[in-house]
Amino acid sequence: MRTARHRVRASAGLAALLAVLLAVPGGEQPIAPTGRAATVAAPDADGAAAAAPATTDAGPPPTPPPPRSFTLVATGDVLLHSTLWDQAGEDAAASGTGEFDFRPLLAGVAPLVGAADLAICHLETPVAPAGGPYASYPSFSVPPDIVPALADTGFDACTTASNHTYDRGADGVDRTLEALDAGGIRHAGSARTSEEAATITMVPVGDAEVALLSYTYGFNGIPPPGGQVWRSNPIDEARILADAARARREGADVVVAALHWGDEYRHDPNDQQRALGPALVRSPDVDLLLGHHAHVPQPIEPVGGDWVVYGMGNMVAHHGTSDPANEEGLLVRFTFTEARTRWVITEAEYAPLLVAKSPPPIRLLDVAATLSDGGVDPARRDRLQVAWDRTTEVAGALGGHEHGLTPIAAP
Repeated sequence: MRTARHRVRASAGLAALLAVLLAVPGGEQPIAPTGRAATVAAPDADGAAAAAPATTDAGPPPTPPPPRSFTLVATGDVLLHSTLWDQAGEDAAASGTGEFDFRPLLAGVAPLVGAADLAICHLETPVAPAGGPYASYPSFSVPPDIVPALADTGFDACTTASNHTYDRGADGVDRTLEALDAGGIRHAGSARTSEEAATITMVPVGDAEVALLSYTYGFNGIPPPGGQVWRSNPIDEARILADAARARREGADVVVAALHWGDEYRHDPNDQQRALGPALVRSPDVDLLLGHHAHVPQPIEPVGGDWVVYGMGNMVAHHGTSDPANEEGLLVRFTFTEARTRWVITEAEYAPLLVAKSPPPIRLLDVAATLSDGGVDPARRDRLQVAWDRTTEVAGALGGHEHGLTPIAAP
């Protein structure tokens, strides 16, 4: 994890000065002590020098330190279809790094992710044992090589509650969390034991403690493995608010809730999203809501001083559907700043993303950064421009731009 910016708190005191005037015979002027400034006394009517107050040059007052702050970056679904691990296999063969190398696929977002103080992804699917077997839609079991690639890209934590959490039963849950642990990536949303399920995930970011909560609308009709209902977290307003309040009591300075929800391939938030999202961030305990699952970008809405990101679309996926919008996603970046007794969001930003499928190889691109490259193929440039136009329109559809939401960079 990159360390948040630290500020040195400085204090300065002023020492009182004692002015000493030396009376010199013969009418000579008194001499100020070395290193001090003294006011010369004028003689009074009897010829005696009248005492004058001494002055001191203390210099300008100390500059107060700037408030402490940190940046949080988040992305949408990491949803690996077989075409993506085929690409990772080709990249591994080219680099000689093993069976799969997902790092080239993700490299386009590494500068933004790596520069953040805290970077959060959403790992939607369970990972398979090393060597497989692997499976794509509808019941996923993906190469575990994705996890070290996420770590190398700069991610610090992943949420794991999704409609695919139970695709491979308890073993799939356990393998996924063990892989994240081995990669040094914190996680929230599923659990190996009831004790782990009851533990709030706290991520230190410099001097701040960030609580990460994760919930899903459902599990595709798959029951909890072995009846262990604590294995993952369904969306429940009372439960989320209770968890957030407990996170505060346990020392969280910032509480981030991630919800897997919404209607697939729909840019507009559904009724559940529009009702629950603002209600959660209006509570005193939830500072930011991150949404995913719709596989297309959804709006980013200001609610008071907090924000609801209804849906970030995909970070990486390769759907069989022909809708080009599911190739597009959002990376969001929020700056949290310490203000008296709590941390508040002082800057809200986003970057449109594109999973570029053709010409090969398949790559995840930062749209603005790629458009700024003068050497981009004209056909790809046109596709990037469509992604930019559509994603910026959707992101600001609920008034975000009018309340300070800005693209991280413009092409």
